[in-house]
Amino acid sequence: MRPTAMPDLSPSTFPHAHGQPRLRGRLRTAPEDFQVREELGFSPDGHGEHVWLWVRKRGANTDWVARRLAEWAGVSASAVSYAGLKDRHAVTEQWFSVHLPGRSEPDWTNVADPDFSVLIARRHSRKLRRGTLAGNAFRIVIRELDGDLDELATRLQLIAATGVPNYFGEQRFGREGGNLARAEAMLRGEEPVRDRHRRGLYLSAARSALFNAVLARRVTEQTWNQPLPGEVLMLAGTHSIFTVTELDDVLWRRVAEFDLHPTGPLWGAGELLSRGPARELEEAMATTLPVFRDGLALAGLKQERRSLRLIVQDATLESPDACTAVLHVRLPAGAYATTVLRELIQPLD
Repeated sequence: MRPTAMPDLSPSTFPHAHGQPRLRGRLRTAPEDFQVREELGFSPDGHGEHVWLWVRKRGANTDWVARRLAEWAGVSASAVSYAGLKDRHAVTEQWFSVHLPGRSEPDWTNVADPDFSVLIARRHSRKLRRGTLAGNAFRIVIRELDGDLDELATRLQLIAATGVPNYFGEQRFGREGGNLARAEAMLRGEEPVRDRHRRGLYLSAARSALFNAVLARRVTEQTWNQPLPGEVLMLAGTHSIFTVTELDDVLWRRVAEFDLHPTGPLWGAGELLSRGPARELEEAMATTLPVFRDGLALAGLKQERRSLRLIVQDATLESPDACTAVLHVRLPAGAYATTVLRELIQPLD
């Protein structure tokens, strides 16, 4: 007998922290309506065997651009790296690095492709590694607004003051959540995956789904932005973590001031770091996804943590006309703009 089907894991079904918004609007009418600019927090040093490229792409997949750059440079795909994946249906700017030890580099200004262009090329002493970024700056245009613009501004102020649940966005799970179905089949042993990149995508999707399930429960219980006994708290900035068994006034104050954040599990092998009520909740949600829970442990991933709360930075709103709004916001690495947008508007189909 085939095991019971998994619960609906689509982020669109998860509870809202601030109630479902009444305002409706259309997103991504054109790629220019969703612009992302990567922020590393430092600049290439100008020398070394790696060439760092500042690339603008439109309607293109990050991994596809990396492969095209490898072809242009005459190197293997493994010689090209980037800090993070950026949205395909957008105009984005980000760094890539190409390993060219002892070799002259091509004229990057001659890269001819309708979907991307190289704006800056600069040498650096080290390879650009995944996750090596401070965050991303977004410019998002919302069109065909149906509702009160003042309500949109009020909700943005509330979000800036309190944060939003730090869900993994739908991009994490592939088209129509296909990576979750493939992850389930892989972890059941029904469809082995030998390709390392694809296997990583499916494991990441499963891990993210488990985290989202825990976070959704905490949003329902209105504890996503406050600590529980036995909580694993994360220090803002350093991302170091520690477990607390008793909550005192100092901890509550530091959480309220965004110095500390409650966390949820990124599942893997070993014992959960949480204790008490926090751990009981996490284990209860993991039992709803036993294939992911057990498969991630067997896959060799270790237990890690992610903040349950996403703090929105430098949020501003412009209204060029009554039916259009332009949102500017900065988010830390690993955060999804869609998790902010879902607290602001209901997207039109």
